[in-house]
Amino acid sequence: MTPSRDITRLLDIMEALRQPETGCPWDVVQTFETIKPYTLEEAYEVADAIERGDMDDLCDELGDLLLQVVFHARMAEEAGDFDFGDVVEAITRKMTRRHPHVFARSDADTPQAVKLQWNDIKQAEKAERRDRRARRGLPEDADMGHLGSVQRSFPALVEALKLQERAAKVGFDWSSPEPILDKVEEEIGELREALAAGDKARVTDELGDLIFAVVNIGRHVDADPEMALRGTNTKFRRRFGHIETGLRSAGETLEGATLERMEELWQAAKAIERQLG
Repeated sequence: MTPSRDITRLLDIMEALRQPETGCPWDVVQTFETIKPYTLEEAYEVADAIERGDMDDLCDELGDLLLQVVFHARMAEEAGDFDFGDVVEAITRKMTRRHPHVFARSDADTPQAVKLQWNDIKQAEKAERRDRRARRGLPEDADMGHLGSVQRSFPALVEALKLQERAAKVGFDWSSPEPILDKVEEEIGELREALAAGDKARVTDELGDLIFAVVNIGRHVDADPEMALRGTNTKFRRRFGHIETGLRSAGETLEGATLERMEELWQAAKAIERQLG
């Protein structure tokens, strides 16, 4: 098969890879569960390419992410559940339905009105989903409460942010960032107590509470905690790389360097960053 801009070529490739007798031995034995980690990984690689501003990589990574969609759709088709066409139909239906101000008559002409309209449509879709599942003899969704739309499969930071956003919609929220800072200090104190007591389970619990409170600060100052942490991770990589380079140029090694020596180079990296603005 030759490369093509036509999505049907990609569907044909996946079908060939999944053929039991003639396909790829690795692809044939995959399941939704075994492929799921790769789907998450590809989404993060898309985000990484965006952060680096690398359009060549972004094009490549979007292709990898699209392959994940095709892979899942193919496995569902083999099981008789749905196919790629159903996926496309579902999302086109959803997008046109949720944008009546673009594709139909609607009075929503401000961002606020669009958001209210969007939420009303989503509630109607949830009711239809319940009816559809009932007609198919499927049990009700396990999480149908106000927080039910927040997926447990999200990365923990994202899940925490989404839970807080959902709770805030009904008024369960802090009024400003300042009280949350007090909460962070309270959680740090409780974490110190747990550490002093040597209670590992409690340490884990208090650490989770502390992180949850920090996420809440990010939400209130409009700083996405996931992106903030990814930025810090990138900064840590850069500064640690400076340590490695500095040691190597001095004929030293990471393994042989003292913490004080590494801290000296770390501070030098920070000074360089300040000079560069």
